[in-house]
Amino acid sequence: MGFFNNLILQNIFSKNEAFIWDSNKKNLKSINHIDVINLKLLVGIKRQKETLINNTKNFSLGNFTNNALLWGARGNGKSSLIKSIFQTLSKENKYLKLVQLNKNDIFDIEKIYYLLRRFSNYRFIIFIDDLSFEKIDNKYKIIKSTLDGSIQSQPTNIVLYITSNRRHLMPRDMIDNERSSAIHTDESVEEKISLSDRFGLWIGFHYLSQLEYLNIIKSYCDHYKINYNDEIKSLAIKWSLQRGNRNGRTGWQFIIQLASDRNLQLNF
Repeated sequence: MGFFNNLILQNIFSKNEAFIWDSNKKNLKSINHIDVINLKLLVGIKRQKETLINNTKNFSLGNFTNNALLWGARGNGKSSLIKSIFQTLSKENKYLKLVQLNKNDIFDIEKIYYLLRRFSNYRFIIFIDDLSFEKIDNKYKIIKSTLDGSIQSQPTNIVLYITSNRRHLMPRDMIDNERSSAIHTDESVEEKISLSDRFGLWIGFHYLSQLEYLNIIKSYCDHYKINYNDEIKSLAIKWSLQRGNRNGRTGWQFIIQLASDRNLQLNF
């Protein structure tokens, strides 16, 4: 990358706040609109929200900050929380930027490091959604060495925020099988869980109780001026039973359906 490209990127960073990594062009593609939920509407995850807000604020101020692994039950706001916190804090700090990297393009992460480390006045959150591994392959080893022990260390103006349904980024049965069949059990298990240990910040998301689920529904109703009553409560419970789960995503989908059925306007 030459001086001319640096000027182009500097101009792009000054005009845009979020990007997607283009693996074909090996460059950043600007995002005009981030699909995000208002941070106030992410309820039932108060502890997780406060932890990630504090970490992100600290990073935006130029301090050393932990990479974060958001893991746990699907649909409970892991990805939404990252995007919502970014959108909120980027309004306070124009130098905070978001770069989404597709999990299939993880081989490019060191190229991204090389590209972004030269713009030290900016702070970049690299966001990888729904990362997991079925086996210890090259992708696993790359992200592991990138987080800890790589010759090219992670630039101080970059932090990694990764979501996964799996605490150790791989199926539990793989770890259990290793414990039961490996010759050197401890070494084999340690190899499989060592990647998640490289995240300084673990933020767990768990299945919601019915009360927590209904609190989410009520918060949406309050925000959109919908009268929350026993009928809506009953419909929301029925909706979750039909879907087979209770989580934030299910609650949001219920509100969209409710608005459609009642011809209500939701202002995003």
